[in-house]
Amino acid sequence: MVALQIRDVPDEVRDILADRARQLGQSLQGYLLELVKNEAERAGNVALLQRFEDRDDGAASTMAETVRERDAERDARDAGLGLPPDGPGATA
Repeated sequence: MVALQIRDVPDEVRDILADRARQLGQSLQGYLLELVKNEAERAGNVALLQRFEDRDDGAASTMAETVRERDAERDARDAGLGLPPDGPGATA
């Protein structure tokens, strides 16, 4: 493992981060390590999404189409369970 050091952090920024760590029951070092790890994971997610960015496999539905398809599948499932079309707890 390596050690990272950040220089010239304003006192106000350090105090805010220390307060946040305290609220979460963590040390400042533990909190900052978690932040760094989360950022590294997000960078990996972005890289993965970018690999598929130009992919054209015929699956080009809009959000509205996807929502309609999801709702239709849910309605079919609910009908099979004897539930009203708008799901559990729906009122007419």
